[in-house]
Amino acid sequence: MKLLLLYSHPVESSYGAALHAKTHEALVRAGHDVDDCDLYAEGFDPVLSREDRLAYHTIPDNRAKVAPYCDRLKAAEALVIVTPVWNFGFPAMLKGYFDRVWLPGVSFELVDGKVQSRLQQIRKLGAVLTYGGTPLRAFLAGDPPKKIVKRVLRAQINPFGSVKFMAHYDMNNSTPETRARFLAKVGDAMARF
Repeated sequence: MKLLLLYSHPVESSYGAALHAKTHEALVRAGHDVDDCDLYAEGFDPVLSREDRLAYHTIPDNRAKVAPYCDRLKAAEALVIVTPVWNFGFPAMLKGYFDRVWLPGVSFELVDGKVQSRLQQIRKLGAVLTYGGTPLRAFLAGDPPKKIVKRVLRAQINPFGSVKFMAHYDMNNSTPETRARFLAKVGDAMARF
């Protein structure tokens, strides 16, 4: 399966980088054709400029600055996101990717005022996230990243596609053992993805 692995973390020696490497290795071992999109390493510009916003609904001009990223998304049959959660949201880099790449004519179109997905070819969605807060704190905050993955993104792909959500909560109090356990769990899950 052609899979887009979307990774967002600025530090190459982070635990997030270890999760990214484990996810990539397991997906390749499982036989997927992995397009590894490391947003920081690729120097992706997450800023939606005034010019970008003015062209947002003008197809195909809206994708002029991000066409390669749009093409990679459109080629994917599966999507896996590996990212930390900061302040109960995605890093600005990843949020900017969604703002600039998931455009009208790419991820959706408006038909008679209603949104219709243009990503029906994506049949599987996965997310590997790390949170500083505990599961209870995330729950009390409404856990926006989980809702984005399990509701918003799921609604934009094939509605019958599967979603695999994995999170290591309470990274602020994690231990080498909890991190190793989660890393192994991610490797096993992605090998079966």
